Amino acid sequence: MDPPPNINKAGNDLINFICSIDPKSKDLCLKVLTSDPLSHQATLQDLTLVSLKVAAANASGILTECKTLIDDPNLDPAFQQGLADCKETLLDAEGQLEDTIAATLANKEHDAQIWLQAALAAIDTCDASIPGDDDILSQQAVIFRQLCNFAITLNKALTPGGGGANKFNSNNPNNLQGGGAPKFNANNPNF
Repeated sequence: MDPPPNINKAGNDLINFICSIDPKSKDLCLKVLTSDPLSHQATLQDLTLVSLKVAAANASGILTECKTLIDDPNLDPAFQQGLADCKETLLDAEGQLEDTIAATLANKEHDAQIWLQAALAAIDTCDASIPGDDDILSQQAVIFRQLCNFAITLNKALTPGGGGANKFNSNNPNNLQGGGAPKFNANNPNF
Protein backbone atom coordinates (compact mmCIF):
# COMPACT_ATOMS: atom_id res chain seq x y z
CA MET A 1 0.00 0.00 0.00
CA ASP A 2 1.30 3.42 -0.89
CA PRO A 3 1.88 5.84 1.94
CA PRO A 4 -1.05 8.16 2.60
CA PRO A 5 -0.99 11.53 0.88
CA ASN A 6 0.21 14.42 2.96
CA ILE A 7 -2.44 17.03 3.74
CA ASN A 8 0.10 19.71 2.84
CA LYS A 9 0.07 18.53 -0.76
CA ALA A 10 -1.22 21.22 -3.09
CA GLY A 11 -3.13 21.68 -6.28
CA ASN A 12 -4.75 19.07 -8.45
CA ASP A 13 -3.55 16.10 -6.37
CA LEU A 14 -5.14 17.59 -3.25
CA ILE A 15 -8.33 18.52 -5.13
CA ASN A 16 -8.65 15.02 -6.59
CA PHE A 17 -8.09 13.42 -3.20
CA ILE A 18 -10.57 15.69 -1.42
CA CYS A 19 -13.20 15.27 -4.12
CA SER A 20 -12.86 11.48 -4.15
CA ILE A 21 -13.88 11.25 -0.48
CA ASP A 22 -17.60 11.23 -1.26
CA PRO A 23 -18.42 9.99 -4.77
CA LYS A 24 -21.97 11.43 -4.58
CA SER A 25 -20.65 14.97 -4.24
CA LYS A 26 -17.57 14.60 -6.44
CA ASP A 27 -18.96 16.67 -9.33
CA LEU A 28 -19.93 19.59 -7.07
CA CYS A 29 -16.60 19.34 -5.27
CA LEU A 30 -14.62 19.46 -8.50
CA LYS A 31 -16.72 22.31 -9.85
CA VAL A 32 -16.21 24.36 -6.68
CA LEU A 33 -12.53 23.68 -6.09
CA THR A 34 -11.49 24.16 -9.71
CA SER A 35 -13.51 27.37 -10.10
CA ASP A 36 -10.49 29.46 -9.18
CA PRO A 37 -7.86 29.72 -11.94
CA LEU A 38 -5.09 29.27 -9.36
CA SER A 39 -6.56 26.12 -7.82
CA HIS A 40 -4.05 23.93 -9.66
CA GLN A 41 -1.42 25.14 -7.17
CA ALA A 42 -3.70 25.76 -4.17
CA THR A 43 -3.05 24.69 -0.60
CA LEU A 44 -5.74 23.38 1.73
CA GLN A 45 -6.29 26.90 3.07
CA ASP A 46 -6.59 28.25 -0.47
CA LEU A 47 -9.19 25.60 -1.30
CA THR A 48 -11.09 26.45 1.89
CA LEU A 49 -11.19 30.08 0.78
CA VAL A 50 -12.35 29.07 -2.71
CA SER A 51 -15.22 27.08 -1.21
CA LEU A 52 -16.16 30.00 1.05
CA LYS A 53 -16.17 32.44 -1.86
CA VAL A 54 -18.43 30.13 -3.86
CA ALA A 55 -20.77 29.81 -0.85
CA ALA A 56 -20.83 33.62 -0.48
CA ALA A 57 -21.64 34.03 -4.18
CA ASN A 58 -24.43 31.49 -3.78
CA ALA A 59 -25.84 33.41 -0.79
CA SER A 60 -25.76 36.62 -2.85
CA GLY A 61 -27.66 34.87 -5.63
CA ILE A 62 -30.32 33.66 -3.20
CA LEU A 63 -30.60 37.17 -1.76
CA THR A 64 -31.06 38.65 -5.24
CA GLU A 65 -33.76 36.08 -6.02
CA CYS A 66 -35.44 36.83 -2.70
CA LYS A 67 -35.47 40.58 -3.38
CA THR A 68 -36.97 39.98 -6.82
CA LEU A 69 -39.72 37.74 -5.46
CA ILE A 70 -40.64 40.16 -2.65
CA ASP A 71 -41.74 42.69 -5.26
CA ASP A 72 -44.13 40.25 -6.97
CA PRO A 73 -47.64 41.66 -6.28
CA ASN A 74 -49.24 38.29 -7.07
CA LEU A 75 -47.65 36.48 -4.14
CA ASP A 76 -49.57 35.51 -1.04
CA PRO A 77 -48.94 38.04 1.78
CA ALA A 78 -47.70 35.26 4.10
CA PHE A 79 -45.18 34.20 1.46
CA GLN A 80 -44.06 37.82 1.00
CA GLN A 81 -43.58 38.18 4.76
CA GLY A 82 -41.54 34.97 4.75
CA LEU A 83 -39.42 36.40 1.95
CA ALA A 84 -38.86 39.61 3.91
CA ASP A 85 -37.77 37.59 6.94
CA CYS A 86 -35.59 35.44 4.73
CA LYS A 87 -33.94 38.51 3.22
CA GLU A 88 -32.84 39.67 6.67
CA THR A 89 -31.35 36.30 7.60
CA LEU A 90 -29.59 36.05 4.21
CA LEU A 91 -27.94 39.40 4.87
CA ASP A 92 -26.74 37.89 8.17
CA ALA A 93 -25.46 34.79 6.34
CA GLU A 94 -23.49 36.94 3.89
CA GLY A 95 -21.85 38.78 6.78
CA GLN A 96 -21.10 35.53 8.57
CA LEU A 97 -19.40 34.14 5.48
CA GLU A 98 -17.30 37.32 5.25
CA ASP A 99 -16.34 36.79 8.90
CA THR A 100 -15.50 33.16 8.12
CA ILE A 101 -13.17 34.24 5.31
CA ALA A 102 -11.48 36.75 7.63
CA ALA A 103 -11.07 34.12 10.36
CA THR A 104 -9.64 31.62 7.86
CA LEU A 105 -7.14 34.17 6.57
CA ALA A 106 -6.11 34.87 10.18
CA ASN A 107 -5.67 31.11 10.82
CA LYS A 108 -8.48 31.19 13.39
CA GLU A 109 -10.13 27.98 12.27
CA HIS A 110 -12.25 27.62 15.43
CA ASP A 111 -13.75 31.07 14.86
CA ALA A 112 -14.35 30.16 11.22
CA GLN A 113 -16.28 27.08 12.30
CA ILE A 114 -18.51 29.19 14.55
CA TRP A 115 -19.25 31.67 11.73
CA LEU A 116 -19.98 28.83 9.30
CA GLN A 117 -22.42 27.27 11.76
CA ALA A 118 -24.10 30.66 12.14
CA ALA A 119 -24.43 30.96 8.34
CA LEU A 120 -26.06 27.52 8.25
CA ALA A 121 -28.45 28.54 11.03
CA ALA A 122 -29.33 31.68 9.06
CA ILE A 123 -30.23 29.71 5.93
CA ASP A 124 -32.28 27.29 8.05
CA THR A 125 -34.19 30.26 9.49
CA CYS A 126 -34.69 31.65 6.01
CA ASP A 127 -35.93 28.35 4.69
CA ALA A 128 -38.30 27.88 7.63
CA SER A 129 -39.82 31.34 7.11
CA ILE A 130 -41.04 30.48 3.60
CA PRO A 131 -44.00 28.11 3.36
CA GLY A 132 -43.38 24.92 1.36
CA ASP A 133 -40.18 23.34 0.16
CA ASP A 134 -40.52 23.27 -3.60
CA ASP A 135 -39.86 26.96 -4.28
CA ILE A 136 -36.69 28.13 -5.99
CA LEU A 137 -35.25 29.55 -2.76
CA SER A 138 -35.61 26.23 -0.95
CA GLN A 139 -33.82 24.50 -3.79
CA GLN A 140 -31.02 27.08 -3.72
CA ALA A 141 -30.80 26.72 0.07
CA VAL A 142 -29.97 23.03 -0.38
CA ILE A 143 -26.97 23.98 -2.52
CA PHE A 144 -25.96 26.68 -0.01
CA ARG A 145 -25.96 24.06 2.77
CA GLN A 146 -23.82 21.74 0.65
CA LEU A 147 -21.32 24.52 0.00
CA CYS A 148 -21.16 25.52 3.67
CA ASN A 149 -20.80 21.93 4.78
CA PHE A 150 -18.02 21.49 2.28
CA ALA A 151 -16.27 24.59 3.69
CA ILE A 152 -16.75 23.21 7.22
CA THR A 153 -15.03 19.98 6.23
CA LEU A 154 -12.11 21.80 4.64
CA ASN A 155 -11.86 24.15 7.62
CA LYS A 156 -11.82 21.23 10.06
CA ALA A 157 -8.94 19.76 8.10
CA LEU A 158 -7.04 23.01 8.74
CA THR A 159 -7.70 22.94 12.48
CA PRO A 160 -4.68 21.97 14.59
CA GLY A 161 -5.50 18.74 16.36
CA GLY A 162 -8.22 18.19 13.80
CA GLY A 163 -5.82 16.03 11.85
CA GLY A 164 -5.52 18.26 8.84
CA ALA A 165 -2.22 19.79 9.79
CA ASN A 166 -0.39 16.47 9.50
CA LYS A 167 -1.25 13.37 7.50
CA PHE A 168 -4.22 11.38 6.40
CA ASN A 169 -4.73 8.15 8.33
CA SER A 170 -3.37 5.39 6.13
CA ASN A 171 -5.85 2.88 7.53
CA ASN A 172 -8.80 5.04 6.59
CA PRO A 173 -8.03 7.68 3.98
CA ASN A 174 -11.60 8.99 4.14
CA ASN A 175 -11.03 10.48 7.56
CA LEU A 176 -8.19 12.47 9.00
CA GLN A 177 -6.14 11.36 11.98
CA GLY A 178 -7.29 12.55 15.37
CA GLY A 179 -10.92 12.48 14.36
CA GLY A 180 -10.37 15.45 12.05
CA ALA A 181 -12.73 16.34 9.26
CA PRO A 182 -15.53 13.93 8.60
CA LYS A 183 -16.31 12.82 5.10
CA PHE A 184 -17.96 15.56 3.10
CA ASN A 185 -21.47 14.37 2.47
CA ALA A 186 -23.58 16.80 0.48
CA ASN A 187 -26.73 14.98 1.57
CA ASN A 188 -26.02 15.29 5.27
CA PRO A 189 -25.89 18.87 6.56
CA ASN A 190 -25.11 17.71 10.11
CA PHE A 191 -21.95 15.67 9.82
